[in-house]
Amino acid sequence: MAEILTVINERVDDIPLLLAHLERMGVPELLDEHFPTHGNWQGLSLGRVAGVWLAYILSQGDHRLNHVQPWAEKRLNTLSQCTGQPVRALDFSDDRLGDILRALSDDEHWVAFERALNRQLLRVYELNPERVRLDSTTASGYWSVTPEGLFQFGHSKDRRPDLPQVKVKLATLDPLGMPLVTTIVPGKRADDPLYIPAIAQVRDSLQRQGLLYIGDCKMAALSTRAFVHAGGDFYLCPLSQTQLPPEELEAYLAPVWNGEQALVDIYGEKEKGERERIAEGYERVVILTAEVDGETITWAERRLVVRSLKQAQAAEKRLHTRLTKAQAELAALNERRQGKKRFTELEDLRQAAEAIVARHRVQGLLRLSYQEIVHERTVRRYRDRPPTVRVEREVRVTVAVDEEAVKDVVRRLGWRVYVTNAPAQSLGLTQAVLAYRNEYIIERGFGRLKGKPLSLTPMYLQRDDHATGLIRLLTIGLRVLTSLEFVVRRRLAAEGTQLAGLYAGNPKRATARPTAERLLAAFREITLTVIQEPARTHCHLTPLTELQQRILELLDFPPTIYTKLCTNSSKPP
Repeated sequence: MAEILTVINERVDDIPLLLAHLERMGVPELLDEHFPTHGNWQGLSLGRVAGVWLAYILSQGDHRLNHVQPWAEKRLNTLSQCTGQPVRALDFSDDRLGDILRALSDDEHWVAFERALNRQLLRVYELNPERVRLDSTTASGYWSVTPEGLFQFGHSKDRRPDLPQVKVKLATLDPLGMPLVTTIVPGKRADDPLYIPAIAQVRDSLQRQGLLYIGDCKMAALSTRAFVHAGGDFYLCPLSQTQLPPEELEAYLAPVWNGEQALVDIYGEKEKGERERIAEGYERVVILTAEVDGETITWAERRLVVRSLKQAQAAEKRLHTRLTKAQAELAALNERRQGKKRFTELEDLRQAAEAIVARHRVQGLLRLSYQEIVHERTVRRYRDRPPTVRVEREVRVTVAVDEEAVKDVVRRLGWRVYVTNAPAQSLGLTQAVLAYRNEYIIERGFGRLKGKPLSLTPMYLQRDDHATGLIRLLTIGLRVLTSLEFVVRRRLAAEGTQLAGLYAGNPKRATARPTAERLLAAFREITLTVIQEPARTHCHLTPLTELQQRILELLDFPPTIYTKLCTNSSKPP
């Protein structure tokens, strides 16, 4: 009688690596500790389910709840071996995942979990925090707006003011870009009041003083700067036009233009170690006084007056482009062609010309002059009608560039004033400029959060608590990506080596700064095959390549996180 064989193929890919990394971070254990479940909860714990869900999101780039159960059903052997517990597809039902999101939306439990996770990561990865970067982003979608709901209309950073949005503020650790504090508020909330609570949570989590907090001009509110200084920390941020009016900036630049103030050249490094002059500037000190918690404090603030060379060049190029376009449109007002309206009244022409100047933002840079021309035109005889002379009025505009005014504007381009209370010995002018220019670190995190692989937008949820829980879950995923990347880059830097084989079509290309996405993509196409006979089970796993083994070595993971999928696969009849 022929034996009946059952053959199961499971795509393993990067799942064992992701689950092992989550285990090292302590995520499942901490979730179980800080988010207790109901006594009727059965199967995998909340932390284990959330860990597998995060592995799905990072591996598939999809957060939709209804796709997780079918995905898990095709990988039950892999998930059971990786978690060390029996796994059922029902552990990942929509209802179960919804329960996790509702649990994560609890503010009190989340703050305690985030604090514990931060301390765990600092210990596990031997991190020494020095700089914390703060910024916010918005996620827009087709949601229903309610008076007190999370989704509201507001200033959109997605350039979709027509859509309701939710605002997410992150405090991240440099140079990893790893989130430390996540704040989720309705989309109509302003950024300014969010800084002090976020900084207070970072202090509570890290229990460190002397950190440098870096933010944009919305962090430069005097109350925020005073709060940072009063807590024994430092700040670095630019001033906006509201905080530094144009006339005050003019006073800062006057000694530069009249030759009384020398400028210091600021250099950055290119990828190959070459130095490049990127800015110039100087600094001055002002004394500030503010009130914090009912106590008046006074401190010295350094104001860094800096001109970015590339920003100035780009702004000058845009200015000349606007001038050229404005001149062309103004000249076209004088053109005579068929079907084109001709101006006969001086006031109408003046209004049209001023509208062009305003649209291109070149007010005061062009000299406009108007003239009215009266001439006679003979209308030839037609049949019995005798020839006549018709008097016509025409108005014209001439334009010339005010070169002196343009030069005056150009010399103001690229200047910005940064403020800090950090001593010059620890944060010099060059160091401050380079530190602020690393703003891309947190922006890259927002890109990952809203795009691939975390894919916050579009969000397929309508409930506020579900949306809050999902955003918080995805910030854990962002921690996974940043820590993976950091560990590999630190190890490569310590060895003075590079990693090759990550780039499709160019296997010899090597890098010392691989991204987490490329590292995980290197584990695609790993497959587990399970052949079940009536009395015996056989397993086969795609052998790990040299690149995959090298990545595991850099991450300090043994190959057994994969090979154990075949361990004890046979049993005697």
